[in-house]
Amino acid sequence: MALITKKIKGTEDVLPKQSYRWQFIENIMREESRVYGFKEIRTPVFEHTELFARGVGQTTDVVQKEMYTFDTKGGESVTLRPEGTAGAARAVLEHALENEGLPIKASYFVSCYRYEKPQAGRLREFHQFGLEEYGTQSPAADAEIICVAQSVLDRLGLTGIHLELNSIGCPECRAKYNQALRDYFSQYKEQLCDTCLSRLEKNPMRLLDCKSPEDKLIAKDAPKITDFLCEECETHFKEVQKYLDSAGVKYVINPTIVRGLDYYTKTVFEFVTDCIGAQGTVCGGGRYDGLIEELGGKHLPSLGFAMGLERILMVMDAQGIEIPNPDRCALYIATMGDEAKRKAFSLLRQVRECGLIAETDVVGRGLRAQMKYADKIGAKYSLVLGDNEIAENKAKVKNMESGEQTELALDDTFAEKFSVLSLTGDEAFQI
Repeated sequence: MALITKKIKGTEDVLPKQSYRWQFIENIMREESRVYGFKEIRTPVFEHTELFARGVGQTTDVVQKEMYTFDTKGGESVTLRPEGTAGAARAVLEHALENEGLPIKASYFVSCYRYEKPQAGRLREFHQFGLEEYGTQSPAADAEIICVAQSVLDRLGLTGIHLELNSIGCPECRAKYNQALRDYFSQYKEQLCDTCLSRLEKNPMRLLDCKSPEDKLIAKDAPKITDFLCEECETHFKEVQKYLDSAGVKYVINPTIVRGLDYYTKTVFEFVTDCIGAQGTVCGGGRYDGLIEELGGKHLPSLGFAMGLERILMVMDAQGIEIPNPDRCALYIATMGDEAKRKAFSLLRQVRECGLIAETDVVGRGLRAQMKYADKIGAKYSLVLGDNEIAENKAKVKNMESGEQTELALDDTFAEKFSVLSLTGDEAFQI
């Protein structure tokens, strides 16, 4: 019988044999964000469309080409989130979190959705780890956010990833820069792609982010934003660098970084690698001081980053970084007869309450097949339970690697004694 459907193009399943890899990197990300004082926020997977149109920017590829937008039965236009920042900012604003004290420091794991051509490192459903910080304009906060990302990458053992840093200024100094870009790119109107032509007047900085090889070549000699920064933005940028220097974080200045979303101001940064091909940005972020105001709130300077989980895993694979295997089954109880099954159920509950993985047969296998299954799942110890063991109220626990056996009483002390045995591996331990 044929399957009625398969997964949608641009999506991937994370199977049980793979999920431990995701859990490993997520745990490290949670630990690092915790020690820096960030607490988790969870927002809906879909929002009103205007949130992303206003927050992300009407001229971005995300809004113009990539969003999954649909009308509800009630006639509302809603969109699956294409990124995590806008939803987090909406939640901060809606729930007046600034009243709980500043800065607000939030972390999240989100699935995001963008309709684009699927390729390695770029899916239509993808996953991000992100940090958001609201209520501070200090350059120290910019450096701290970057340090969290660096700490995560270091903890994961990744190498060959370099930090690229830039400032795209504030609206005042950026206005002068935008005019300089218009003047420069207007010389090449006949050579620009249609997308860049449409951006030339509305948002010329987007031309610096064009993927067309011809347009990239033209943009190579375009004016640099760092030559147009006002005094405040230039001072802020220099202070960020001083803080990073004091923390020993290495970086290079890349004046062509603009990021793909319109809400950014001042500091922008990317962590980049060349070991996974064209999609080499594994983390990107910066400051977005005007976002809360754009969404209808009072001025609340903000910043953050997002890190792609799929790309992190790709880099780890490319660099041959081994992720620790998941915990093995500590005890498999093979049973013979209904009474043994019920006794095994009781013993397993004890063992599991000690935090150990324990299993028994639930599909009706014979004894031989049960033992083969115990070996297949890599059980450390096994125990065969039948009428004799129940009558004597004791059974032998077998080390599946060495073959040595230890006799344990089948009473309320079983789990405690087995825990000691499994942790010490001392086969001389007897009850």
